[in-house]
Order: sequence, then structure tokens, then C-alpha cells
Amino acid sequence: MARHIVIFDTTLRDGEQCPGASLTPQQKLEVAKQLARLGVDVIEGGFPIASPGDAQAVRMIAQAVKGPVIAALARSLPADIDAAAAALAPAKRRRIHVFLATSPIHRKFKLHKAEAEIVRQAVWAVGYAKKYAKDVEFSPEDASRTEPEFLFQVLEAVIKAGATTVNIPDTVGFAVPDQFGALIQGITEHVRNIDRAVISVHCHNDLGLSVPNSLAAITHGAGQVECTINGIGERAGNASLEEIVMTLKIRGDFYRATTGIDTTQIAKTSKLVSALTGIPVQPNKAIVGGNAFRHESGIHQDGMLKHRATYEIMRPELVGLGGSQLVLGKLSGRHAFAKRLGSLGVRLSPPELDRAFARFKVLADKKKEVFDEDLMAIVEEDLPAELETYKLAYVHTASGSDTVPTATIRLAKKGKLLQDAACGDGPVDACYKTIDRLTGLSPELVDYGLHAVTKGKDALGEVAVTLRHQGVEVTGRGTSTDVIEASAKAYLHAINKLISSTTRRSYLKRRQALHP
Repeated sequence: MARHIVIFDTTLRDGEQCPGASLTPQQKLEVAKQLARLGVDVIEGGFPIASPGDAQAVRMIAQAVKGPVIAALARSLPADIDAAAAALAPAKRRRIHVFLATSPIHRKFKLHKAEAEIVRQAVWAVGYAKKYAKDVEFSPEDASRTEPEFLFQVLEAVIKAGATTVNIPDTVGFAVPDQFGALIQGITEHVRNIDRAVISVHCHNDLGLSVPNSLAAITHGAGQVECTINGIGERAGNASLEEIVMTLKIRGDFYRATTGIDTTQIAKTSKLVSALTGIPVQPNKAIVGGNAFRHESGIHQDGMLKHRATYEIMRPELVGLGGSQLVLGKLSGRHAFAKRLGSLGVRLSPPELDRAFARFKVLADKKKEVFDEDLMAIVEEDLPAELETYKLAYVHTASGSDTVPTATIRLAKKGKLLQDAACGDGPVDACYKTIDRLTGLSPELVDYGLHAVTKGKDALGEVAVTLRHQGVEVTGRGTSTDVIEASAKAYLHAINKLISSTTRRSYLKRRQALHP
């Protein structure tokens, strides 16, 4: 029978210790609500004694978030424990998490305390916290560098004092999996009352081993893992929640352990934490990175098209992502190239495919990624690469704090002038809605970017947009010293590409009907 592993999320406490990741109380509450939807067992909301803002955040979470246990961190000091208890007071399920360093280096240089003093203070702290909460967790800080015999002594004493969870932190990421697993095994064998508490682990990633160490601990008896979304945290970060959860899910045959996590919420939670902290997720990050389910190698793409399990051990939908992507680039093969053309409604004879694929390879050597409009441009060289159906003749916008943003646009089409106006959420949005009215298209705006291409107050601004319409994705660019005009030019450039793409597909369908 599979064991249930408690997922203790410390994104809002240890994760926030990542430089630059500070969150407001309201942002913390927003993340906590999403963590509850994700299904974590415990949310560590913060370190209340650290600041009034942290205390307020923990109090807001304790009052508003139902389901998970709400925890707060405290040193083994009266003021810390009092502050944690006050902040947690509104929570129906609350946990006070007290800690005290135990390693020789911390005892000598930080605490200036002997072993006996450490044991007495730890026991006192747990007993004091028990006055406020039945659920008390104790962490011997820097446990992985503590003498095992002394660590066992401390754990036995705090469990006797009432600790319901004993957490084994690898505070500086010093442990390696075999050693850490052996330490957890030693705790199960030498701490006589360990059956009265849950063994937890809290691993840091200084050597890139936080997830392997956490998994080794589970194998040897740990019942709780402390982790963060995207692995954020102090220095090199913490064990990544998504990596641990998905490893247990995908390799359940080996670990025989489960969690209560709704994995379809993982991508959404990752994006929320990244957006609020301002810390981007690296593209090659496991589970939630932008490239986690993207395939460019021709060999991999061919295998994926034949059977996705050849190169994917989990479905992207399982973590809340839309689907796998076959990225067309210089490493892509004929199979993926032909498949993408087929999805665009293009079927070529073998000789035509050979010529088109050769042109594709030349283009792919020049571009990092080849898009659908690029494909449509190379399959038929006798068609113009781009048909400029509309030209921007005039743009005027009005906006202000007390004015509804409006835009008036005039377009030239085959010698005729077309004019219309619309309102929007801002001047750029108003321009785009007006162009939609004039062209009869309503594409999805996938991406918008603006940057200066020259220096000075009169700098030339370049706008790049990506539009998606009926399964076709195109990019457009526009430049001007007026960013509104540049935005309109970029949008219209993309609109013209959409029309050009539609024209090519119609031509190819007519040709295929005549020459099947």
C-alpha cells in the first residue's frame, strides 16, 4: 500500500528569502489560496517576528484559507513563539514551527551553547509552543552537519516534550543522497519514540541535490517533505515541489508513495509565483520550464509523432499545460516538417516536399525558430512572401485619466480609404479594436513587446506583436517615434501576414483539387 507523503509548502517563508522575491501580505494571500487549490497539506505563511508585514500576512492567510494546516516559523524564544501564536490565532488548523541550531559549527560560533543547553532550550520551546497549538514542529537547524548521536538525543527529547513533527534540515545543502538517506534511516532505528512523530525533511539546493536528497529521505522513512514552488529560496533555493510531486506520481512503482496534490494546478501555481516574485522560470526547468514539453531534434520529433511515450514520460496536460510542441528549427526532420504543413492544410508531392524541405533547412540555419507564416512563404516560391493588403494612412488617439480611450484609424486598400473608430482599455487597445473593425478580423493577441532602437528623447520605438487566428500564428513589427503609431503598424503588419497566409492556403487547396 502506498504511503501518503505530507507536502509542506514553504514558498511564502523560505521561498521569499530568495533575493528580490519579497511579497506583500495581499500577494502572499493570493499565493496561499492557489496553494490550497493545488492541494498542499501545510502552508508555512511566514516568520511573524521578522516584520509586521509577515505577521499580517500569516494572520490574513490563517483567517481566509481553509483546508491546509497553516504554519508559522519561530525561533526557540518566547517573543517569537508568542508572535507566531498571535498570527495563527484565526486558523482552525494551525502549527507552530520552532527551530534551534544543533551542529557543532552553529553551537560554537553562533549560539555559544553547549549540547546540554541546546537540549534544554529545545525542550522548553516545544513545551511553550504546545500551550498555543497541539501541532508543533521542531527543526534542529543544520541537522545534516550535526553529530548523529547528538541529533538522536535532541529528537527524542523534543518528541517527549510534545513535538508532532521533527524536521531534518539540510540547511546549507551539504548532504548527498546516500548519506542523507542513511541519516533518516538512523533516526527511525535509534530515536526510541520516533513512532510518535512524523519525520520531515527540508533540503537546500547548494549542490543541486535538494530533490534527490528529499527523495532518498522518503525512501528511508520520511513522511513529510518541505519544498517550494519553482524551487525558489535562500541562495540556490529549496527542493522543488513540482519535481518531487511528479517524481512520486510518475515513479510510483519505485517509491510507493502518493501525495494529495492536484497536479493539473502545478503550471498555474508556477506561473503565479513567478509573476508575483518577478523571478522567471528557466526554460529547461523540469516539469514547468518553457522547454519541458518542446521537441526540436528530428529524431525526437519522429519518435513523438509515432508514439509520444518514446520521448515523453508524462503528458503536459497532467501538470496543467496545453500540450506538447514540436518546434521547427535547424534540427527538425522531414516527418515533423510534413506534419506541420499538413496541419496548415498543405499536402505536397514527394518532389515538392524535397524542394520545400531544402528551403526550410536554409531558413532554419538563419532563424532560431521557424513559424507557420515562414512555412507558407517557402512552400510556394512563385507566390509573394507577403501581400500588403492594407496600409496605415492615418491614426489619431485620445486618452487621459478622465477620458475614454478612443482611436480613429484610416487604412488604404487598393486605392480606397477606409476609416472607423473604436474605444478600448487604452490607446493601443483602441487602435487594435478599430483595425479589427476595418479588416473584419479579430485575432488573438498572443504577445506584445516594445523597446527603443535608438537613444535620446526622440528615440525610435519598435513594437513586436504575435497574433493567432484560426490556428495560424504570425508576428508583426512596426517602428516610429510615436509608440502608438508603431503599435498600429506592427498589428497591421501581422494582419497582412494573416491575409497572405490565407491566400496561400486557398491557392494550394485549389491546386490540389486540380492535381490531387
